[in-house]
Amino acid sequence: MIINSFPKIVKDILRGLPKNDYPVLNSRLFFECWLSYVMDNSLTSMRDLFTRLNNTGFEVDISTFSKANLHRSQKPFQEIYQKLNELVQNKSQNKLHNKYAICPIDSTIITLTSKLLWVLGHHQVKLFSSLNLATGSPEDNFINFGHDHDYKFGSKMMSSLPINAVGVMDRGFAGLKFIQELVQENKYFVLRIKNNWKLEFEDSTGLVKVGASDDAQAYRAINFCDLEAKTEFRLVTNLPALGEAAVSDDEIRNIYRLRWGVELYRLNNLG
Repeated sequence: MIINSFPKIVKDILRGLPKNDYPVLNSRLFFECWLSYVMDNSLTSMRDLFTRLNNTGFEVDISTFSKANLHRSQKPFQEIYQKLNELVQNKSQNKLHNKYAICPIDSTIITLTSKLLWVLGHHQVKLFSSLNLATGSPEDNFINFGHDHDYKFGSKMMSSLPINAVGVMDRGFAGLKFIQELVQENKYFVLRIKNNWKLEFEDSTGLVKVGASDDAQAYRAINFCDLEAKTEFRLVTNLPALGEAAVSDDEIRNIYRLRWGVELYRLNNLG
């Protein structure tokens, strides 16, 4: 499994970065800081990251890191992103890409530090990103000021995707109205829903009614568990289960796992 081998994968990729090209923050440590921030869900800000680093013996401060972001070349980030992206291009995934363009969509919160923006009532923005894994190219990026739910911007992100795209989204995009819109517009999606949503199985169709409302719609649903993280994943999709373009349950699980590609894309661009 790629999760179990991920530490070795990262170690092999980072091996080529120099450890002594800068006196305080060398290129390898610089990238490791970004990677730690992206991969560790317990970190809510860069300041938290540097507090942890300093407590574990890394004597580098956030101002040094900020200056490095302005002056360091992005080429190492681009090369590392390409290497990581190659890891997901195995045979089964290539088959999916031949039928559909897998496009993860995600958002990240960026804390604003400008007091001029605070006066206007803006303390954070959300950066929305989508990435076409078949081409390795971004489809759309935009920034929204405020705290609105991700699903309110799902239609905007999906509208920029190609016709054969599959939008892959996490629970933040789980809105019943948004899902209904995607079905009506014939836009393919794989969406993780919240575990507390009501599910009601339909014996005649094999589909599952999602939501507690009287007008709840039926969708194809797939469940799986991450035993290592002790987490249940509930996915809904409108990808076909039958026919020439059929997508199996296992393939849908793999499609959702490919969502990490957009995290790597953001890491590359934030660098």
